[in-house]
Amino acid sequence: MRRDLRLLPIAGAAWAIALICVFAPGAAWGSVIAGSSGVLLCGGMLRRRRVASVWGLLVVACAAATAVSITCVAAEASRDAAAAWDGRVIEATGEIVSSASLGRDGRLWVEVQTIAIGPPGALRPASAPVRIGVEPDEGFDLGASVRVTGEAEVTDVGERAALVVFANTATVERPAAGVFAVAAGLRHSFVERSLGLPEPGAGLLPGLAVGDTRAVSTELNDAMRTSGLSHLTAVSGANCAIVVGAVFWLTGLCGATRGFRIALAAIALVGFVVLVTPEPSVIRAAVMAGVAMTAVLVGRPSAGAGMLALSATGILIADPWLAATAGFALSVAASGALILLAPALARGLGRWMPASLALAIAVPIAAQLACGPIIALFAEQQSLIGVAANLLAAPAAPIATVIGLLACLSAPVPPLADLLAASAWLPAAWIAMTAEVSARLPFAEVLVPPGLLTAALVAVVSAAVAVVLGGGLRRMPFVRGAASTVLAIALALGASHLVLSGPLSTMNTPEGWSIAMCDIGQGDAVVVRSAQRVALIDTGPDPAPLDGCLRALGVDRLDILVLTHFDLDHVGGVDAVQGRAEVVLHGPPGEPDDQAMLDRLQQSGAHLVAASAGLRGMLGESSWRVLWPARDERAFPPGNDLSVVVEFDGGDVPRSLFLGDLSAEAQSALVRSARVSGVYPVVKVSHHGSADQDPALYAEARATIGLIGVGAENDYGHPRAETLAMLDAAGTRAFRTDQQGRVLVALRDGELDVWTEKQPP
Repeated sequence: MRRDLRLLPIAGAAWAIALICVFAPGAAWGSVIAGSSGVLLCGGMLRRRRVASVWGLLVVACAAATAVSITCVAAEASRDAAAAWDGRVIEATGEIVSSASLGRDGRLWVEVQTIAIGPPGALRPASAPVRIGVEPDEGFDLGASVRVTGEAEVTDVGERAALVVFANTATVERPAAGVFAVAAGLRHSFVERSLGLPEPGAGLLPGLAVGDTRAVSTELNDAMRTSGLSHLTAVSGANCAIVVGAVFWLTGLCGATRGFRIALAAIALVGFVVLVTPEPSVIRAAVMAGVAMTAVLVGRPSAGAGMLALSATGILIADPWLAATAGFALSVAASGALILLAPALARGLGRWMPASLALAIAVPIAAQLACGPIIALFAEQQSLIGVAANLLAAPAAPIATVIGLLACLSAPVPPLADLLAASAWLPAAWIAMTAEVSARLPFAEVLVPPGLLTAALVAVVSAAVAVVLGGGLRRMPFVRGAASTVLAIALALGASHLVLSGPLSTMNTPEGWSIAMCDIGQGDAVVVRSAQRVALIDTGPDPAPLDGCLRALGVDRLDILVLTHFDLDHVGGVDAVQGRAEVVLHGPPGEPDDQAMLDRLQQSGAHLVAASAGLRGMLGESSWRVLWPARDERAFPPGNDLSVVVEFDGGDVPRSLFLGDLSAEAQSALVRSARVSGVYPVVKVSHHGSADQDPALYAEARATIGLIGVGAENDYGHPRAETLAMLDAAGTRAFRTDQQGRVLVALRDGELDVWTEKQPP
């Protein structure tokens, strides 16, 4: 079947112009002029030539580019005005225009269109898109009017919001009204009802049904991402397609005509969007899914590509900033794969299996092949089990979505809502268990450096898989042969990687090390070993890289697990060691989730010990001692400044100091406590080398080696130049994982010996 692809260049032109204008706002006026000139020129040619279709498409493309540019020009004016408030404490009032999401920093984040902004108590009228972070609370719903006071920070170029405000105080001045109030009430009631059900599945159900992900735990969210199921934890095109398909099918059972069924499906989709919050990402998903489903339901799949291109163009005109978001690119790619690639794969797979099974397998494979190169641009992980996990979870997703929606809408009738919520819990629990089990499989994902080169390699492999499985291009045997060769090489390299990082992984690691700083991205994970006894200080942000590091070091069991504090970059990988630690030495928990994590570790067999200054013990032939925090410490709240600081000394371990994420103020208090004394040849630099350091502490330690766990090109600029200069002044040589990979330290004949994975020491 031939596909109508004539509108694809229009979407491509609009996308390219949107990217240029978003990342180079100064070019927006030039794009307006160029686009307008193109409309006039092509319009003139349209009158003179008979080939009207080509010139007509050019007119539309230039007009789309002009519209995108005008939108960017108008928005840039508000960004310039908002820049005056960068770094200042401001007060702002406005209306919430998005749903609330819980960030990894524990704040509730919403988008607000401001009405007034200025110094506290001196507001002036101003309209600008602002993202605010507040303490979790009720009432921050779409349509509510809020007043916030906090520190403002200008966003990076390419973001829709002009400012980010970290709110100190935030109040809801006027709650959401009308249909938004009704929708918010239904959502809150459904979430509360869902959380009364057992885990797994209780926290996931609101995300599956109404897109509320606040109850999804960090561990489950990571497992969903590893298993390639993260698209189910929020409102995506899949949810919208399920709603449209369910209504179309149910009305068909009642004998309704095709036109009436499509109209009802459209109305249901609009109602679903209102229920889950009509923010840009939801509208984007609804439009993409609606287009793809409409093309199928009206019996015109050949027009699907053109409709998708036209819809993408319209979305970019209304919101050019989506061009720079991974979500938009993934939505377009997945919808395009459903229309263009899945049928070909189904025909190819149909040579070896029944047609219905071939189609069921072709859909997730097509989506994975199309989205893989995009994911490789920004993510360090590529899921190797995404297709299998989706095949297992996919049958449960529509059941949980539809029944969960009915439970949400049945809130005014509590007995019925309880029954439906309990019924929807079972498929939600199945999806959660599928994610958790598949994410724990060996080699569930592979770590890759994100960027254009990796994306290009993934694209080549994806294209080869599509050619081989699709069985097309029979008249081009050279292409089929090349695709088979690429696939064979990829499989050989993958098998080699599995062997080298699995059974043979320890062969790449030098013997005799006593301290190992793992390369796990932006976070900390340090292993200390003495006489075959092992301690792990923090777990980094992700289980997979930590598991790979421990496997390479030959570490199976932990005698001591130290959780310095509960920020994600220090405890996010704890699932990799759950059930493998005998003792957990931990800092003070600050949130209920922190205590829940400790409870899980205890249930898996670990003995919990709250760390406080003076606590000491032995690790093989080496002694350890906690230096911070003091048992009666009241000056700092739980978090960075109450990080567990521990020293190791003796045996085959050089005297070493591990500082967690202490700020300069807490470091100064540690120095005044006189617990830090003498020379520490090895120091784990605090907070990934941030600028918030106390030089007196490092001058006191007089370290030879400073270990810095840091992610490549991280958003924080760690390690900061001033911190590196301070270490240099103290005579400390910095070893950083972003440049040197895993770092191993050994003590041989009283001298330090250092081995680095990527660069020579």
